[in-house]
Amino acid sequence: MDWKRVKRAVASLAPGIFIIGYVVGTGSVTTMSSAGASYGMSLTWTLALASVFTHLMIVGISRLTILSGHTLLYLFRHNFGTPVTVLMILSLVATQLTSIIGVMAIVVDVFSEWCSSALGIAADPLLAAILFTAFLLGLYWVGRHGFFLKVLAALVGVMGLAFFFTAALVLPGAEELASGLVPSIPTSGNPRLLIAGMVGTTMASVVLFTRSVLVKEEGWSASDLPVVNRDSGFSMTMLFFINAAIMACAAGTLHRQGMEIDAAIDMVKTLEPLAGGLATGGFVIGIIAAGLSSLFPNYLLGPWMASDFLGLPRKMGGAAFRAMVVGAALFGLVVPVLGGRPVQIMIASQAVSPVAMPLLALFVLLLLNKKVVCGPDRPSLALNVGLGVTVLFSFYMCFVALSGFFGG
Repeated sequence: MDWKRVKRAVASLAPGIFIIGYVVGTGSVTTMSSAGASYGMSLTWTLALASVFTHLMIVGISRLTILSGHTLLYLFRHNFGTPVTVLMILSLVATQLTSIIGVMAIVVDVFSEWCSSALGIAADPLLAAILFTAFLLGLYWVGRHGFFLKVLAALVGVMGLAFFFTAALVLPGAEELASGLVPSIPTSGNPRLLIAGMVGTTMASVVLFTRSVLVKEEGWSASDLPVVNRDSGFSMTMLFFINAAIMACAAGTLHRQGMEIDAAIDMVKTLEPLAGGLATGGFVIGIIAAGLSSLFPNYLLGPWMASDFLGLPRKMGGAAFRAMVVGAALFGLVVPVLGGRPVQIMIASQAVSPVAMPLLALFVLLLLNKKVVCGPDRPSLALNVGLGVTVLFSFYMCFVALSGFFGG
């Protein structure tokens, strides 16, 4: 066996694996579990479309970065002007900060409930949030987070496998699975906010932005474009099945019992058919690992965007960058201080992402067809049509998100 070739193949999937690790976290578990509990598998179409359109965006952004030699915000600034780019940055910052608020709310809620039920200890939510935040900032400060994030990724991977095995035990019938692929919006509850949250956690604008940075750092060239398609196809296929498994677990347990997810700890029941009494401990460990692993890149997004916008190298140890990281991290204390319902806050935080998506999708489509940016290598008709439909889908999801926020 040619181990060098195998090593290169695995390395080429690194950006895609990053996407899986980032997306499969607290947001996806919460939104997919809530969707399955409330509506069974009827919203599978949302997940399928979001996965397809995310793949198209990843391919388009990767191609744009490779052919132009620049990352997204740098291209936006030099082609559409500073005001429009600042608007895009503000929309990404809004997505970043709301995600931090939602993720920490779930992590703290699950941890506090577990301490109370399993250990008989009343854990103060604010103190727990402060300790989790301080721990992550400490790792960032000393630059020793690489091994820790790998451990978290392994724990999240175990939780993902648990959802797969549980889904196999409680999988709904073929007719229900097939009907879920037909687009429809339920009439009960507030499905629009949940749909927007499902799209937001899959078609995450923050992930798409970081894709551009990762591709540039990989040093891929035009000859690597087939690798880009394979890498994206792999990550999106895996994401679809993982998220569908989470939804199926909730559909096969909570939905059949007529139960909805009101508190974060309710999601434990989705793993009980497989893990039984061990479900609580395993889920708590997995959801905390997923939350902390997704919080860390969210903390770093501000410095990444500043570097991208100014065309500067990413030197994360600078005083200004550290201040940005600390400022972002403090948003994790919002819910422990002010209160709120963590599950609903988490879903709402994911639903913010589709609001920023239309401009991002439109800009990528325009830049790909701009000769001065990408040279003579025009995108194929299929990619142009696909991205055009993605733009339309993004505008529709923006409308769905806004109507969900206002209770339409």
